[in-house]
Amino acid sequence: MTSSNTLKANLMKTKTTKPKAAPLEKYQEKRNFDVTAEPKGARGRKSSSELLYVIQKHMASQLHYDFRLEWRGVLLSWAVPKGPSPDPSVKRLATAVEDHPVEYGGFEGVIPEGEYGGGTVMLWDRGTWTPESPDVDEALEKGDLKFTLEGKKLRGSWVLVRTKLGYGGSKKPQWLLIKHRDRYASTGDILVEKPRSVLTNRLLAAIARDEGGDVAKAAKGDPAKVAARA
Repeated sequence: MTSSNTLKANLMKTKTTKPKAAPLEKYQEKRNFDVTAEPKGARGRKSSSELLYVIQKHMASQLHYDFRLEWRGVLLSWAVPKGPSPDPSVKRLATAVEDHPVEYGGFEGVIPEGEYGGGTVMLWDRGTWTPESPDVDEALEKGDLKFTLEGKKLRGSWVLVRTKLGYGGSKKPQWLLIKHRDRYASTGDILVEKPRSVLTNRLLAAIARDEGGDVAKAAKGDPAKVAARA
């Protein structure tokens, strides 16, 4: 028979075990879906054979690029302040943020000012990704995820490498997004060379104008020379 001490220990363990967060809980808690047009998302979905890859250019309080990879029914997400670079010698800091719904991969528009992430969002690149790491979950746990992108702008082999927590003064998990050397590597500035939406061919200022956002604020995220010709 099980001793009373064992039963007591099991009971204490049950009471003190923290429940696992539901999929997208953090994402949904931060947003008022009566105000924002961002997709609420379901509790997640089964991934298809082709995994979605997305980068959204986001002019919020500061300009950054949201890098997203579909995995286990959600979009794993990192904020990349300086945007991706196809130059293998350039390492871009990427801060892990909350998972997003897969439906977010089609979102382009304006998040109202005063809401979380308020500002203009552009669908800058979209396609699919293929893991190069044999076990994605293990690679994420270790902080060394290798993958191939098949996007409209970014292609070829890349890696996300986790650094020490608190890097750059942040308490959030910090990663580095790095391009591997292959035929898609380049020293060009793709952020300036290809600044438009892959969905609508608009610049940020045009998205803000069309969707009722802050045009002057959004325009700060567009390359000056390109914006002047628009």
